[in-house]
Amino acid sequence: MHMRDAVLDDLPAILEIYNDAVLNLTATFDLEEQTLEQRTLWFQKYGGIYPLIVAELEGEVVGYTCLSTFREKPAYNRTAELSIYLSSKHRGLGLGKMLMEEIITRAKDLGYHTLIGGITSGNEASVKLHERFGFELAGVFKEVGYKFDTWQDVHFYQLILKDK
Repeated sequence: MHMRDAVLDDLPAILEIYNDAVLNLTATFDLEEQTLEQRTLWFQKYGGIYPLIVAELEGEVVGYTCLSTFREKPAYNRTAELSIYLSSKHRGLGLGKMLMEEIITRAKDLGYHTLIGGITSGNEASVKLHERFGFELAGVFKEVGYKFDTWQDVHFYQLILKDK
């Protein structure tokens, strides 16, 4: 597997991965598939201190990870929220672990102090992945999203990065 910064040409593959999550998972609270135009606007938020990294396997984008703004106030500038999405055909192969390693390394290199991961109840694979890297449960927001005819809880995991 090869990891690299995402480029605009990766958007169709990223969109396919994301829309699969929209339709089939509670990993995102979007309720409708996104368009290429919507994902293009989303893509423009990344780069610099907010990396967007894709994982390629045999030339195909099979997953991605990114750091996003945690909150808008300046005091939060050294905290970021991370996301990892994998192609449905490539889950359970260790790609999430590799993407997590890469995004944590990038976060440290960029001077972040804290990473936050929001995980919807029932996503045990994501909980295990975060815990494997030292994330700790910081709290639960109960019934904050309504998807698939059910109220969803979101568990927030936090990793305080050690100084280099």
